[in-house]
Amino acid sequence: MDRQNLASSSAPRGGATVHPPPQHDAWINTYRNLHPQWQSLLPPPQQSAIPISISRVNQVDAGRLDIEMSAMLKEQLVKVFSLMKPGMLFQYEPELDAFLEFLIWRFSIWVDKPTPGNALMNLRYRDERASEIRGKVRTGLEGPGLTVAQKIWYCVATVGGQYIWARLQSFSAFRRWGDSEQRSLARGVWLLMQRMEGIYKAASFSNLLLFLYTGRFRNLIERALRARLVYGSPNMNRAVSFEYMNRQLVWNEFSANNVKELDFKQFSNMQELLLLLLPLLNSASVKSFLRPFSKDKSSDSSVDETLCPICQGTPSIPFVAIPCQHRYCYYCLQTRCSASSSFRCPRCGEPVAAMQRHGGLVSNIPQKQ
Repeated sequence: MDRQNLASSSAPRGGATVHPPPQHDAWINTYRNLHPQWQSLLPPPQQSAIPISISRVNQVDAGRLDIEMSAMLKEQLVKVFSLMKPGMLFQYEPELDAFLEFLIWRFSIWVDKPTPGNALMNLRYRDERASEIRGKVRTGLEGPGLTVAQKIWYCVATVGGQYIWARLQSFSAFRRWGDSEQRSLARGVWLLMQRMEGIYKAASFSNLLLFLYTGRFRNLIERALRARLVYGSPNMNRAVSFEYMNRQLVWNEFSANNVKELDFKQFSNMQELLLLLLPLLNSASVKSFLRPFSKDKSSDSSVDETLCPICQGTPSIPFVAIPCQHRYCYYCLQTRCSASSSFRCPRCGEPVAAMQRHGGLVSNIPQKQ
């Protein structure tokens, strides 16, 4: 009876419709439909880049290495035309520099590779305008490389800009625009070039101060293109070595003495050999070694027998060597005999067996322990 009463009480009254229960996965469809609307209401995500400091020394060294690389290539290319007419290549020097700079740009930056100097310093270019960060692990070195437009403008500024400016300077100097007073147009162009050069130098100096303060953008071209140098690999350690610096200093000093014909490796080996033999050499041993090969035997008769053969002075405490009877200073003879048990007289080449005070008793030479 109770169940019937409960069923009758729960039955709909007045002919109301009964809705079926929702399916168990209905909320998933609802979530998918409302998710785009929720995302549109949220503020745009702002992913701030991780601040990272790039070594200023590495960046400056990379630029210096690129300059030296261009100079080496230019030197090798000039040697190809060394047998041709002298001075013929001088008039095409701006074109030669532009060609070499274009080759370096073509096979490095254009193909998304670092320049030779940047590769040695573990650096690469990154587009600072794009803040896209990919991956779960962030080191601050992420970011895309330069775009095609940035690469082209980099080539135009570095290769084309330097070539045009070099040609303008050489042409204005050849035409003497600065000394021209009758041609007002040439004088005006020359003054404009001087002002542009002054403005560029002032801007470069300001950029240098900013670079030293922030460590970003070495020159005006990188700052204008927003091309920043970052580390190519976060796990590469900086190798500090003074081997190259020492080698360069020795080579510069050695070449200053006009001995460039020697190979550096031979010079290093010779230097190591001399450093090993230097403690073993002294004047007495050299003289005694060269005496048997001397052809002039009569020169010994002109030597003053009253002087010490070692210090070439008057013996203060005279001692004579046994058996040759040559007079020595006590200190000179004692130190030589103590240092070497096979000491030979520098004057006659005979081995010294004992020493005797001049006019005194014979004393044996102490053996070296």
